[in-house]
Amino acid sequence: MDHTNHVRLTDAELTQDELEGATIYGPGDEKIGSVDHLHAGQVVIDVGGFLGIGAKPVAVTASELNFMRDEDGDIHAVTSWTKDQLKQMPEHRD
Repeated sequence: MDHTNHVRLTDAELTQDELEGATIYGPGDEKIGSVDHLHAGQVVIDVGGFLGIGAKPVAVTASELNFMRDEDGDIHAVTSWTKDQLKQMPEHRD
């Protein structure tokens, strides 16, 4: 996916309603997870699993993800982390 024409979200747009379900893309532009929810200033990402089953939730700060909106209005994020790196993070528990 070419992200060059995608519009970055402002800090005001980084809300639960906007980000929930957003796809997270890794350095090779592969899908590595999706936003589950926001918690205490962090973004909780579901990593791995299949159709949401068996996914591991991990928490990262929003500033470590580049959130943007594509031409269709869909929100996604890009990160330099790989799926394996996210899976090695501690599991998030609310």
